[in-house]
Amino acid sequence: MKIVQTPVRFYPFTGGVENYVYYMSKELVKLGHDVKVICANEPSSIKEEIVNGINIKRLHYITKIANTNITPGFPFALSSEDFDIIHTHIPTPWSADWSNIISKIKGKPLVVTYHNDIIGTGIANHIANFYNSTALKSLLNNADRIVITQPSYVEYSLYLENYEDKIEVIPNGVDVEKFKPLNLPKQKNTLFFLSLLDEFHRYKGLDYLLKALNVVKNVIPDVKLIVGGKGSLLEYYRKMVVDNDLTDNVEFHGFIPEEKIVEYYNRYSIFVLPSISSKQEGFGIVVLEAMACQTPVISTEIVGVADDVKKSKSGIIIPPKDVVKLSEAIINILECNNPDIMGINGRKLVKNKYTWSGIAEKTEKLYNKLI
Repeated sequence: MKIVQTPVRFYPFTGGVENYVYYMSKELVKLGHDVKVICANEPSSIKEEIVNGINIKRLHYITKIANTNITPGFPFALSSEDFDIIHTHIPTPWSADWSNIISKIKGKPLVVTYHNDIIGTGIANHIANFYNSTALKSLLNNADRIVITQPSYVEYSLYLENYEDKIEVIPNGVDVEKFKPLNLPKQKNTLFFLSLLDEFHRYKGLDYLLKALNVVKNVIPDVKLIVGGKGSLLEYYRKMVVDNDLTDNVEFHGFIPEEKIVEYYNRYSIFVLPSISSKQEGFGIVVLEAMACQTPVISTEIVGVADDVKKSKSGIIIPPKDVVKLSEAIINILECNNPDIMGINGRKLVKNKYTWSGIAEKTEKLYNKLI
């Protein structure tokens, strides 16, 4: 089967959608399929190469609008390809919209993975609203299947309620051979948070985690939060740390290279993702990665794996924006007599339900039905 994936960006760019396409494509190649990814050349890389069997074509882009790279050569590049199916991705338009048009011209099936709604602030919000009422509607109307990563996203989303007849739930996965327990001691009373630190990713909830840390330090004075990631709001968060007298309790480690991320998940006591927006948080794949590394997690009810975290007792799930519950959860795990059992439960859950090989097999079945 010849599959074309059209994310806006791809490896070596790191992000939730980019990781999803990378690991999915790698497993589909192992299943014997021909996979090509067409994307923007960000960060600047070799324009055409093969990585783990995945053919990659990276295109020049002229600007970015609402976190979406505008690649003028994309329509020609995609229409030149011979393929059996197109798999595109939202919340980044342009490549998704051209995938819609070209799938219809060529009479080929179109799959859309709908990671989360497209929203923005200020001018970006007006652009998003216009797009959602026009091009997004056309994309969803024409898609042969819409994949979501958690069933409750039909309820959270502003735009999916009319498309339940074409929705398939296929969760995110994790590479359990890469993300695994290492022989490293956990640093006592430590928390790890990982995200881009920009306006678009404020929904990851770092503001609320810093407020909760102010409460926790009164009970556990040596608590330490490690923040991974960089972005335009870094100075805003640094100032928040100073204003709240948290300079001894917070370390900003900036961008964490891919080869170091597993070590980070292993080294710290708890991984925390206090996401606050159900319309933006599609799944929370970093929670899966932390659990695969046998680290207890704290997250909110809106992440895709929340119910399984509760059932498996591999962490604590709290309501979004609840600073009191968040601080209580942190204290409960840090003062727990045997937090290791949470980590063991998490690793077991991921291996049983969330491997990329299993996710790719489900996706392959979907492709076969459509073709």
